[in-house]
Amino acid sequence: MNSEPAPSQPLFNDVFDQDLISKYDRTGPRYTSYPTALELKEGFDNEDFISAVKASPNQLLSIYIHLPFCHSLCYYCGCNKIVTRNQDKLHKYLDFLKQEIMQRASLFKSFEVSQIHFGGGTPSFLSIEQLNDLLSYIERYFTLASNPEVSIEIDPRNIELSYADELAKIGFNRISIGVQDTNYEVQETINRVQSTQFIRDLVDRAKRSGINSINLDLVYGLPKQTPDTFQNTLNDAVNINPDRISLFSYAHMPSKFPAQRKLPEQFIPTGSSKLELMKQALSYFCANGYEMIGMDHFAKPDDVLAKAKKNKTLGRNFQGYTVEETTDLLGLGLTSISTIGNTISQNTKSLNTYYQQFNQKLHCIEKGLVLSSDDAIRRHVIKELMCNLYLNKTEVEDTFEIDFDDYFASELGALKEFVEDGLIELNNQDIKVYECARLFIRNICMCFDAYIKLKERQQRFSRII
Repeated sequence: MNSEPAPSQPLFNDVFDQDLISKYDRTGPRYTSYPTALELKEGFDNEDFISAVKASPNQLLSIYIHLPFCHSLCYYCGCNKIVTRNQDKLHKYLDFLKQEIMQRASLFKSFEVSQIHFGGGTPSFLSIEQLNDLLSYIERYFTLASNPEVSIEIDPRNIELSYADELAKIGFNRISIGVQDTNYEVQETINRVQSTQFIRDLVDRAKRSGINSINLDLVYGLPKQTPDTFQNTLNDAVNINPDRISLFSYAHMPSKFPAQRKLPEQFIPTGSSKLELMKQALSYFCANGYEMIGMDHFAKPDDVLAKAKKNKTLGRNFQGYTVEETTDLLGLGLTSISTIGNTISQNTKSLNTYYQQFNQKLHCIEKGLVLSSDDAIRRHVIKELMCNLYLNKTEVEDTFEIDFDDYFASELGALKEFVEDGLIELNNQDIKVYECARLFIRNICMCFDAYIKLKERQQRFSRII
């Protein structure tokens, strides 16, 4: 754990320098992993996965369960989802998912599960009985740590307020509610009309039920958002009073996500208009009791994420920032990603292939990667910078038995432009990222990315700002 804080500089005075924004607003990874999922290859098999479990130095396990089903199509969405109201499809999927849970659990007898997260798609597509059944399978076949974090993503449009009570009763202690925007015209444009009053009541109900951590998801850059309408959304979010707020940039990539073609491009904020929306949100949240965590999360000072930030024990995985630094991640279900020891692997993205492959091979891995020693070093460096805005060279040298300045000679040369722009401090002992450079942390990390140098890959990432 590093103890050196990032230098204290005003967050908003310099971060929105238009020249710097123009210079660094390029495409790049979000670094929820390194290497990124784009580097995963076919040929990684179940034996590689089993070997990784046996060799992993970690004792804690985080479980992610992907539930891809949605009641309706949100036009902005880039998630892997299946829009249906056919319960038979869900029942079949859950049957296979429970088999996968049982099969994978046999490999993790020496691990304790500290986190369970239901993502999607729309996990609240499932009834309480179906969720309880899945949790029971996990509890039966895995060893749970004391007081594990059990969380779920919620679409507030197709549930009753009592859903919060029932979630708490079966063991959920954290929920994340998809809000995106509270303006009706924006909601109508993205095909996601919902009641802000219901969300407010749902949060109040969840708190009374004993759910101790509540997050709201917001998106900036959606069509028909304006500074005035978005300010109302920000007001609504703060008044609802969640423990955390996630703020994501809308990535318009209609060639990759066909539903986005339904959005009126002439109304999508870009350039300085989109930047103004982000600036509004950052300034408003930090002025109203929230701390900025990493680059896109906000939390109240007493939240465990804020405490982990202060203690420099933040971690990062495919769900974003986490309080667990040294935890393996097991992904279950369609398209889910696992990071076990020195490997990254992903399940198949096709529902029919998921069924067929499990029947034939008792696993659903489609592709993966065994990290090289170079990958492991760079993963550590990028994680430290993404989470802590600080890197101690000596700690890296001792951990990986390298001479940092020699190993990263070209990378240190690339960092000089960030020094010249007043975004980082670079010396013989460490790399310190100024608070005002949070928006550019992905750019800084890209200097250490051995894969991003293949420039054609950059076109497959979203824009940084």
